[in-house]
Amino acid sequence: MTRVTRDFGDTMQKEAVPAVSADVIFASSRFPNYKLGTNNQILDGKDDPKVLSMKQVVARETAQLLEQQKRLSVRDLASKFEKGLAAAAKLSEEARLREAASLEKHVLLKKLRDALESLRGRVAGRNKDDVEEAIAMVEALAVQLTQREGELIQEKAEVKKLANFLNQASEDAKRLVDQERAFARAEIDSARAAVERVEEALQEHEQMSRASGKQDPEELMKEVQEARRIKMLHQPSRVMDMEYELRALRMQLAEKSKHSLQLQRELAKSKRSEENISYLYELDGAEALGSFLQIKPRSEISPELSECSIQWYRISSEGGKKELISGASKSVYAPEPFDVGRKLQAEINNDGQQIILTTAGAIDPAPGLGSYVELLVRRHDVEFNVVVTQMNGANHQSESIHVLHVGKMRMKLSKGKTTIAKEYYSSSMQLCGVRGGGNAAAQALFWQAKKGLSFVLAFESERDRNAAIMLARRFAFDCNIMLAGPDDRAALGN
Repeated sequence: MTRVTRDFGDTMQKEAVPAVSADVIFASSRFPNYKLGTNNQILDGKDDPKVLSMKQVVARETAQLLEQQKRLSVRDLASKFEKGLAAAAKLSEEARLREAASLEKHVLLKKLRDALESLRGRVAGRNKDDVEEAIAMVEALAVQLTQREGELIQEKAEVKKLANFLNQASEDAKRLVDQERAFARAEIDSARAAVERVEEALQEHEQMSRASGKQDPEELMKEVQEARRIKMLHQPSRVMDMEYELRALRMQLAEKSKHSLQLQRELAKSKRSEENISYLYELDGAEALGSFLQIKPRSEISPELSECSIQWYRISSEGGKKELISGASKSVYAPEPFDVGRKLQAEINNDGQQIILTTAGAIDPAPGLGSYVELLVRRHDVEFNVVVTQMNGANHQSESIHVLHVGKMRMKLSKGKTTIAKEYYSSSMQLCGVRGGGNAAAQALFWQAKKGLSFVLAFESERDRNAAIMLARRFAFDCNIMLAGPDDRAALGN
């Protein structure tokens, strides 16, 4: 059975809309007057405090129209009242149907009791007991039905009360809608009149401006000619053509410079091979960042490199100063970002005989690496996937993926949620490319987080390895720390 609660009155009070005033008061009953000065210039009556400017009048009229639109939302309130009234009528009809069904049940129970009473006088023994038990059940049902009727009567009273309340509310809403409609019509009429006055004033202003423009045609012609001259000087099509030409010339110049550099290196190699035809070894590999250089024998009579001592050096472009690369004593060396712009030299000693091999030119930077690092600098923390190959000089058996975090203040090496090393940039920290190794040397770096804790990390690519070195050195430099490899700080300081 549907029950009707008594909280509906509170709900209707929450949905009630506060009364809104419909009065519109203008600062002045007439539109502002304008005066014509010398050279037909429009002068506002600023001395008169009662006279408003055209912009102020238009702004005030717009605000009043928006307020009128908000007041017209009373129709929504009336529709809500009508929906509530329909719901109350539906509840009243359901209560009436339940009352009719209840009356029919009373009649049936009375007939059933009379039939059982007449039957009780005709039977005897056990059947009589059954009939009396049935009569008792019928009386119990009659009592329950009476209780249910009482509840239905109470609900019916509540429904009637709710229906009366909704009828009254609907009448109040309709009356409020009629009042607001009348006020809105009056305000709309006044607004239309104000808009007409504004339009008339604008038309007068345009006419005056046209009249003033006709008086000075020579000045207008001069302004047009000056605008045309400026436009001709700043034609976007010509500027774009010049930019395309400059871009093409720059590309051609870069290609020619690369070709010239390559020819110079080939010429230097040929001269060196002619002058030092008796050399036993040669440098093999691209002289650029991201590759590796390898010492290879040139003949079968060359001694085994394992029987020789090797040492790599950097040669600065200014003055030809030679700097020892600590730890670079293998036949393979992968240039790192610190080697860009410098030549590399390898000294091979065997039984008192010294052989010197030098690159044909300076180490070239990796294409696109600078712009890639500039993009990474904008981030607060950059992650690289690495594999730990050595830890404290001992080979690391596990080949699981670790993550190297290069941040603005510190570096961290982690595996999943476990932190293996986390240190802030300091004078005890060292970072450089791996000085030795095989073909994978260009993808590995050496990192000493602190004294007694060092790692050799292998990256996914040469680009990631060089970007990590450059990024960490830049962040460390911002912290006044010179981050380099073993025994490289003096060279960096100089």
